[in-house]
Amino acid sequence: MADIPDIRDAPPTDEDAEEDLSALKKFREFLESATEITLFASRWLLAPVFLGLTVALLAIMVNFIHQLVEYIPEFATMTIDEIAAAVLGLIDLALLGNLLLIVIFSGYENFVSKINPAQGHEDRPEWMGTLDFSGLKIKIVGSIVAISLVELLQDFINMAEEGHTVDPTFEVWRVTLHLTFVVSGTLFAVMDYVAEKRHTIGPGAPEDPDAPAEEH
Repeated sequence: MADIPDIRDAPPTDEDAEEDLSALKKFREFLESATEITLFASRWLLAPVFLGLTVALLAIMVNFIHQLVEYIPEFATMTIDEIAAAVLGLIDLALLGNLLLIVIFSGYENFVSKINPAQGHEDRPEWMGTLDFSGLKIKIVGSIVAISLVELLQDFINMAEEGHTVDPTFEVWRVTLHLTFVVSGTLFAVMDYVAEKRHTIGPGAPEDPDAPAEEH
């Protein structure tokens, strides 16, 4: 009686190899898809950060009201310099609140998700949804410069008050810090301008229709 060949000893066929490659490809696609979905969903980890900034915005509002309530009974007896210093302090808080609002709105829309309730709303800020990361940096630096300038002006107004002592070293460092903010903001703007120009005149940029044709 002839021996029956064992199927397990048969060499793998092309179909078996294709099935193995197909299974490996499907596993790789599944792994890639799961990784990308997880990475994309990780943006929601920033949502609690922006919610925390809203709490900081609430703290600024409470501090603003507290200072305003303290100043109102004293406005009648304050000098012009004292009123100016008090108002500058309130402006400082308002600018800080504006800075927080810009970071919350722009950061959430740029990195997490679109704010659907704001779509088409009459009170939606014009810059909301159009401010990219580069523009956000410029606005943050601009707000910091404005806040630093207000605090610096408040210090110089307080210098005119009687009995108010000023530390020259502290004021020099404050002026130096303010100038550093100004220079940093200028450099940010210049770098963004250069990057935009390089992108405009790059290989993939559209040709200028008004440019004269090259002679051959």
